[in-house]
Amino acid sequence: MRTPCPPPRRRPLATAARVATSLAAVLLWGAATAQPAAAPAAPFEVAASPSRLELRAQPGQRLGQSLRIYNVGNQVSTLAFRTMDWSLAESGELRFHNELLPGSCRPWVALERKTRQLAARANEPYRFQVSVPADAPKGECRFMIAIEGVDPAQVSALNSGGTTLSLPVSGRIAITVYVAVGGAKPQLELVRVGTDSLKNQRRPVVVVRNTGDAHGRLDGALNVRDAEGKALELVPEGAPVLPGQTRTLGLSVRDKEGQAAPLRFPLQVSGTLDWDEGAFKVEATLQ
Repeated sequence: MRTPCPPPRRRPLATAARVATSLAAVLLWGAATAQPAAAPAAPFEVAASPSRLELRAQPGQRLGQSLRIYNVGNQVSTLAFRTMDWSLAESGELRFHNELLPGSCRPWVALERKTRQLAARANEPYRFQVSVPADAPKGECRFMIAIEGVDPAQVSALNSGGTTLSLPVSGRIAITVYVAVGGAKPQLELVRVGTDSLKNQRRPVVVVRNTGDAHGRLDGALNVRDAEGKALELVPEGAPVLPGQTRTLGLSVRDKEGQAAPLRFPLQVSGTLDWDEGAFKVEATLQ
């Protein structure tokens, strides 16, 4: 039996936003289909903080924001900056789009500059502005700021014939920016808690529907007793649920020390999952 419980005390959210404090991950990609062999690391040793910005704005408002860019390597890095659109399928497939998607808010965004050199072991702020049009409808503006290495590195790889190739490989960091315009907010519904086959493994999952006009996320942890009476926790995947989506999110299992642990069904599950505007109380048996 799953019943909604009263919203928790609302966490403060300034106009500038809640921001994640972890450094963004570096993504590497190659220009040919090959299996990488042992090779020196690409000299793209750059990080950025925060990895995500969640902002609020009203129509006609201009938001000034900044990131901090870190060069953690021992060489000068020449970086290029641009905006990108992105899409996220209900299955979790993420795609980047250089072209403007329908309804894109990237024309609202002004970047401080297109290129910059960052000295070794240095860090500097990088600024951008979002100018929301006065006639902007209520909803969520979503885009990414891509930070890319200008000079690709040469990395050795083996092709299907066993020949060693030298491939240009570049680095990219993608910072996600959300702007909730005109009071847009998520409205999450807990559809079910159960089990599904994810990546050919039986896993506990939670199915969540978003009928609001901004993205939402689940937080918190559920208490579990497995078939042997061991106390565990189930933690929901922190991926966004975009407006209009119904997503199946995996629940990761860990022991009370925070370490990954095996599952022994059936599971007695109880506890509360939080989200931005409320919480869900869960009581279930997973067979």
